[in-house]
Formats: sequence, structure tokens, C-alpha cells
Amino acid sequence: MGELEKKTVLVTGGGGFLGGALVKMLIKEGAYIKSFSRRFYPWLDKLGVDQIQGDIKNKNDVEKACENVFLVFHTAALAGIWGDYSKYFNTNFKGTINIIEACKKHKIGYLIHTSSPSVIFDGSDMQGVDESVPYPDTYHAHYPQTKALAEKEVVKAAKEGFIKSIILRPHLIWGPYDNHLVPRILKKAKTLVRIGNGGNLADTIYIDNAAHAHILAAKALIRKPFLSGNIYFISQDEPVFLWDMVNAILKAGGKPPVKRSISLKTAKNIARIIEWAYRTFPVKGEPGLTLFMAEELATSHFFDISAAKKDLGYRPIVSVKEGLKRLETWLRANNISS
Repeated sequence: MGELEKKTVLVTGGGGFLGGALVKMLIKEGAYIKSFSRRFYPWLDKLGVDQIQGDIKNKNDVEKACENVFLVFHTAALAGIWGDYSKYFNTNFKGTINIIEACKKHKIGYLIHTSSPSVIFDGSDMQGVDESVPYPDTYHAHYPQTKALAEKEVVKAAKEGFIKSIILRPHLIWGPYDNHLVPRILKKAKTLVRIGNGGNLADTIYIDNAAHAHILAAKALIRKPFLSGNIYFISQDEPVFLWDMVNAILKAGGKPPVKRSISLKTAKNIARIIEWAYRTFPVKGEPGLTLFMAEELATSHFFDISAAKKDLGYRPIVSVKEGLKRLETWLRANNISS
């Protein structure tokens, strides 16, 4: 019998991109699955998933969802590059606190927490760095700042000993059913401008690999509780030129490649002006460019995943090439491509 077979596990954000992929893999593991999301998902219902609707920011909702649970996969978060700090803080930080407290109340033994490499991003190149890199002193976006605060709480809870946890940092998740990165790229196809010289390498991770890593982390934590409190980067283990990847996603969606370019210095100057305008005037929506986005798109950020290989037994199960084929097929089947 596998470590998760016939065990009741909770997936926060089970109707989302990562959460949904994780649910599908957990079914194959023979686990009993509860999904905690803000709304009801008919496709989860068809899979026989026990859906609990509620708000991650509501302590009572979270406590109810965590009843009679063996392990929690906490994937729910507010992602993005702009917005009110309080919304990110309440969802990403306070929401995680609610999960930790619910685990403590219900004596849940295990927590797999989804974070992001952006929590250590300081705006400069990060080439082959490992988990020892410290958090930066300042952040240029609310998402990484609040996710960093959440990470620290999960590590603290593990050190206190009332729950065993592992934190995963998947970088740039993409693939079929993506509701964030791929749609954003395709939507901006006509206006995209390369920032920098295009020589910056970046890690990405295909959705199935990200979900697979979460299950491996759960199994490893159950077998080797001394891993509790550890943080792991996970990726394709195959850094790519970031703008080549953008163009590959555009191609999968039937869009032309990015041809125009500007320097990082110019992009940052433009971003500062745009951010000032959005803060000064009642401008709705999301800025087309921010300082955080400019730095992300022009710098290298790839990571040493040897710890995940050693401790979790992680290896990508789907290559970038195969993943792009699957993405193109899905985009065409759903009339998302041009």
C-alpha cells in the first residue's frame, strides 16, 4: 500500500491550475480527496472529490475543511503583479496562518506548502543558486513579499514540532489548463516587447512535473520526517532562454514571435512612470509593465534542484518538448489558439 492510499488529503485551491493537476494525480494514488476552494467545480464533482467551499482568509472555513484530514497540500494563493497589499497579505500570509492553526487544532501530521522562487528574487541574476540564498531586504511586488512571510511561518511551525512540513518552490508553472501564465502571454501577443538582450536563462516547470513533485514531497515527508522544515526548488532541470520560451508558448498558441526589444534600463524607467500613474490616479486594472516584471523578464533565474533530487527523488516526467506539444494540442482543442 502506498503512503497516500486510502488516506484523506486536503488540497487547498483544488479547482485551480496546480491544485487540479494534483487532485488528478492523487486519485491515481488511491487517496481520498477533499478540495477547499471559493467556488464549486463540476469537473471535480465528476471525479468524486469532496468539495468544501469557503474562504482561505476565514479561520472557521479553514478549520472545517481540515477536519479528519491526514495531510494538507496548500496550493491556494493570490498571484499577480499588482493590487492592494492587504489582499495579498490576507490571502497568502493570513491564509497560511489559518492552515497552520487548523492543522494544529486537528492534529494533522503533514503539510506540503506551495511557495515560489520569487521569494528570494532581488532583481539581479540568479544562476544555479540553491536554497541557502537569503530573502532580500526589499521586494518590488506584493506576491513574493507575502509568500516569503508565509514560508517563514511554515518553517517556524515545523521547528516547533507540532506539524511536519515541506515547502516547494516551483518556477513558472505552465501547460494545459493554465489560467495565469499562458493566457497572459497569448493575450499580449501583439504588444509584447522583449526586455534585455534575450540571453537570460530561466527555469520553468511543466504542470505535471509540479504536481508530481508535490506527491513525491508528501511521500518523502511521511517516510523521512527529518526532512520537515526543508525548502526545495523544483523545475524542469533544463534552463531555457526565457524569451525563447515565451516565443514557444506563442507558437503553441498560433501567435507570431516577439520581434521588438528594449533595454532593461529603459523598461525600468517606463515601469516607474506607469507605477506612479497607477498609484496617483484612480486607474483600474493591471499595469502593462511593472518594475518587478521588467526585472523578471530581463534577468536569469534558474536553480540548483539537487536537493529535491536527493531527498525527494524528483525527476521531471514530462520534457519541455513534450509539454509544448501537449499545450498546443490543448489550446487548439479549446479554440484558445488563433
